[in-house]
Amino acid sequence: MSMEIAGAGAPQAQGKFLGILVCWLLGNGSLFAWNSMLTIEDYYQILFPTYHPTRVLTLAYQPFAFGITCILTYHEAKLNTRKRNLFGFALFLVSSFALIILDVGTKGRGGLGAFIGVCIISALFGTADASVQGGLVGDLSFMCPEFIQSFLAGLAASGVLTSSLRLITKAAFENSKNGLRNGAILFFSITCFFELVCLLLYAYVFPKLPIVKYYRSKAASEGSKTVASDLAAAGLNTEQAGQVEEDPKKFDRLSTKQLLVQNIDYALDIFLIYVLTLSIFPGFLSEDTGSHSLGTWYVLTLIVMYNVWDLIGRYLPLVKCIKLTSRKGLTAAILARFLFVPAFYFTAKYGDQGYMIFLTSFLGLTNGFLTVCVLTEAPKGYKGPEQNALGNVLVVCLLGGIFSGVVLDWLWLIGKGW
Repeated sequence: MSMEIAGAGAPQAQGKFLGILVCWLLGNGSLFAWNSMLTIEDYYQILFPTYHPTRVLTLAYQPFAFGITCILTYHEAKLNTRKRNLFGFALFLVSSFALIILDVGTKGRGGLGAFIGVCIISALFGTADASVQGGLVGDLSFMCPEFIQSFLAGLAASGVLTSSLRLITKAAFENSKNGLRNGAILFFSITCFFELVCLLLYAYVFPKLPIVKYYRSKAASEGSKTVASDLAAAGLNTEQAGQVEEDPKKFDRLSTKQLLVQNIDYALDIFLIYVLTLSIFPGFLSEDTGSHSLGTWYVLTLIVMYNVWDLIGRYLPLVKCIKLTSRKGLTAAILARFLFVPAFYFTAKYGDQGYMIFLTSFLGLTNGFLTVCVLTEAPKGYKGPEQNALGNVLVVCLLGGIFSGVVLDWLWLIGKGW
């Protein structure tokens, strides 16, 4: 195997800062399109007032995100990670453009046909998410912890950016004719450009960074087959087949089932984090918190505050003295979050908007903080191929939690005509 990059005195840290930045942008791109759809919910609420778009679109998205991730995780060891991620970003780009075409084609009139079209595009976003998120988390799990932390921060930052852009476009077009529609079209035009940037970054910049070539070469030397295409794109030749024949035991690895059994607490942790979060955000916050003095800005304000504090929470683990590393401590903290359910219920019923904004901010803070703690601690102590597989398994649990939370979110409608 060509291992000059991994030899003695190798520049393991060369390109690290640029790598962290690219990981942040790729994390952004992994959820930017979907967050764009969520953030223009005020437009879809007017366009499709009887279809509960916030809840239904999420329900159309999640089965594809979760189901396809399960399939890809099962075949993880044999997949070409590079093609998987490039396909995902390309699908994000095409689907975002399709939303613009659909809106222009229907002239923003709404109706059942248009809503079905938006639901199909939402399902395509779920398919793209399944390709990208599992692929990148698995890929970054065998690199330096800063990469996966930056990627996870980028996921949260996509919510902050889309929310901020939505506030700007809403303010800019609020008093103009068809202002909401024009703002939404502009919004998805920006999304298309951003997804194109991510596609080009992953294809041509990230694989050529010295630090990335080092970690991928190391993973290949430990038996990983998923990095071969990435190494080829970086100009490295693995010659791995010959090494396996010479010393097959060197490439023994734990099975996916064994990894799950050893990390069942982490798997449950990440599942429970997102069951709780998605049972409240965004459906409950969008439809069940009543009318307040902020008017049409109220829901957007809640979404912005959740996203901002989710982003802040994902940077807090960089402060080592407050990062949770105890497995029991993580589980206890995650179980304690379920106190949010009665807290949100009684705040929506009796509290004012200030209390709701505070609760939403704290929900975001704990979501981001605990997500990073789990996903950076779990891969430690394993070989590259095992870390890749474990990263994929944890993404399955994450998406399973999101899907379950989205379903449970409908329980808030009991007694309200449903």
